[in-house]
Amino acid sequence: MFGFVATASLLVWAVFGPTPFYVIAVCAAILLALALVSYLFRWLLVLVLPWQLSQTFAKAPLTAIFGIIIILIFAASAIFAPFLAPFGEADIVSASFAPPDAQMLLGADQLGRDVLSRIIFGARNSVGLALIATILAFSVGSLTGLLAATYGGWLDQILSRIADTIMSVPSLIFSLLMLSIFGTDLSVIVIVVAVIYSPRVYRLTRAVAGNVVVMDYIEAAKLRGEGTWYLIRREILPNALAPLIAEFGLEFCFVFLLIAGLSFLGLGVQPPTADWGSMVRENATLISFGDYTPLIPAGAIALLTVAVNFVIDWILHRSSGLKD
Repeated sequence: MFGFVATASLLVWAVFGPTPFYVIAVCAAILLALALVSYLFRWLLVLVLPWQLSQTFAKAPLTAIFGIIIILIFAASAIFAPFLAPFGEADIVSASFAPPDAQMLLGADQLGRDVLSRIIFGARNSVGLALIATILAFSVGSLTGLLAATYGGWLDQILSRIADTIMSVPSLIFSLLMLSIFGTDLSVIVIVVAVIYSPRVYRLTRAVAGNVVVMDYIEAAKLRGEGTWYLIRREILPNALAPLIAEFGLEFCFVFLLIAGLSFLGLGVQPPTADWGSMVRENATLISFGDYTPLIPAGAIALLTVAVNFVIDWILHRSSGLKD
């Protein structure tokens, strides 16, 4: 393996010159460092967690461990933003587009606000808003899906046709229309996004729960005289939980990207509240001058999305029963 990498590096140097070689070397060093950090963190989890959990994480791939690390970092930034940020969310502390210095590690934006502070506060606003909207969409979609699968009949038909109607409209067009009518208040954004994505959760929950409802142990519970809520809570939901957990992560990614897109278009989180999508829009003109500032919030959006998908892939692999 080492010989192959060395040979490939020499070929890149000979054909393209030293600059691409240095880029490849830096990327390889970063990947190696991330793999080492993920390996050490997995080793730490195995040491400190109870035996059953430690065995679970001991078999986790490094990509999943890396995703967990990124999620924990973003969660800590969102929770402790006032203590981690060097300046306030909307404080003007310098001239417009000031370069990085000892006080402002990432420089200033178009109004002279510290970019690093707004990135940290943006974790609270962007991730927090997406998490609330995902929880609401998942709660509504999973509850209606379980009821439709359990009762069937006319209730299933009505809920399914409502879900089909909402899903037939493109999510971005639907959200832009609703926000143009009802305004861009944070509560309106949460409700609109929840309405858009709850039918997707409903569809999956109905399909998974429908496969469970026909099982023999459900019929046995009905013969015992168990009620509907008992069947949902004790029989159906525990057997459908694994794919629903994975779906929660996927829905979070979709909601997170939609809210970021709405903020980029000016109909999401409004100034002066820090939001990664609006930060990309506000500093987009700097790309023409070779400045990397707009890429920082865009990179944060991409990094969190990739991290969540790494963890979801691991959860889906475990719930599928496949062996490594």
